[in-house]
Amino acid sequence: MKRNPTLDLAGQLIARNSVTPADAGCMDLIAERLKPLGFEFEFINRGGVTNLWARRGTAKPLFCFAGHTDVVPTGPVDAWTSPPFEPTLRDGKLYGRGAADMKSSVAASVVAVEAFVAAHPDHPGSIALLLTSDEEGDAVDGTVAVVEALKARGDTIDYCVIGEPTAVNTLGDMVKNGRRGSLTGRLTVKGLQGHIAYPHLARNPIHLATPAIAELAATEWDRGNEYFPPTTWQVSNIHGGTGAGNVIPGTVEILFNFRFATASTPESLKAHLTGILDRHGLDYDIAWTLGAKPFLTGRGPLADATIAAIREECGIETELSTTGGTSDGRFIFDICPQLIEVGPVNATSHKIDECVDAESLVKLSGIFTRILEKLLSR
Repeated sequence: MKRNPTLDLAGQLIARNSVTPADAGCMDLIAERLKPLGFEFEFINRGGVTNLWARRGTAKPLFCFAGHTDVVPTGPVDAWTSPPFEPTLRDGKLYGRGAADMKSSVAASVVAVEAFVAAHPDHPGSIALLLTSDEEGDAVDGTVAVVEALKARGDTIDYCVIGEPTAVNTLGDMVKNGRRGSLTGRLTVKGLQGHIAYPHLARNPIHLATPAIAELAATEWDRGNEYFPPTTWQVSNIHGGTGAGNVIPGTVEILFNFRFATASTPESLKAHLTGILDRHGLDYDIAWTLGAKPFLTGRGPLADATIAAIREECGIETELSTTGGTSDGRFIFDICPQLIEVGPVNATSHKIDECVDAESLVKLSGIFTRILEKLLSR
C-alpha cells in the first residue's frame, strides 16, 4: 500500500507507549510538525497530565481540532497478533493501540492543517489544536483544565471537531452532533436491622425500596427530541446485608445512573426521582454526581460543512447522532457553541488487535481539510 503522510504520522504516534495519563512525547512530535506553520504553543499541564493548546492566528472565527494522545492499557500483550505499540500494516489495516481511538484522528487533523495552510496561508480566522493525555483516565486534569484556563481569560472557540471514532460500518456513515448527559446517584435506603426470624421487630429496607425501584424503572422521564432518545434510568449495583443469612439488613445501597437528553435537566431529574421516593415514604440519603451535561449542535455552519465534506470525500450521506457514551466534548461545549465528533469506525476501540482501515484514514484527513476550507477559506 502506498504510504501517506497521515498514515506515517499515525504510526509514529502509535509507536509511543502513552497509556493514560502518559503522553510519551506525542505532543512534542505534533508541536514539531506545527511549528513551521506559525503555531504558538502553550502547555497547560496539571496533576501529571500533559495538555497542549496550540494556536495559529488571533482573529475570529477560531476553529479547533480536539483530541487525546493517551490510550487504554493493552491487555495481555501476547494476545495481540502484532505488538500493540509497533504500528503494523496488514491486509489494508493499520494495527496498534490507539489506531482507532484516537491517534489516527489526531494524525489526520495535523495533516489536514498542514494541507490547508499550504493552500491558504493567509486564511481568515484562526486554527487551534487542543490535546490532552487524560481522556481515557479520570478526565479531571485534561481537557477540562484547558477549558478552565481559556474561559478564565475570556477565550472562546467558534467551531470544534473532535476525532473520536464515530463511524459504525464505514467512515462517514455517522457523526456525533451531541452527547447525552450522565447523572449518577448513590441511594441509601434506611430500615432497621434485626433477626430474620422476627421480622416484626425490624424493617427490611430492601422490601421497602422495591416498589419505588419498580416505579422508577417504569417512569417516562422525558420523550427526548429530534436528536436525542428519551432519558433512561438504570440501576447498576444493589448492596444490602451483612453477609449472614439470618439478619435483616439495616440499609440497602442502590447505585443508579441517568443518561439524559436536553429535554431534561439535572435539577428536574433529581426532583422527579425524590418525589417518587417521598411518595413511597422512604427514609433515605442520596449522593449525586453529575458526570456530564448534555450538549447538542443543531444544523448550522459546522454541521452543514461536515455533512458536505463527507458527501464529497466519501460519497455518502452521514447520520447525525447523539448515541453512545460521553466524550471531552462535554467540557469544550462550555466555551464552544458548535461541536461535531467525526472519526473512524469504532468497532475495535479498546480491543485486542485494535485497528483502522488505512484508506479510510487518508479520507478522514481529506474530510478535515474540506471542513476547514468550507469554514475558513475566503
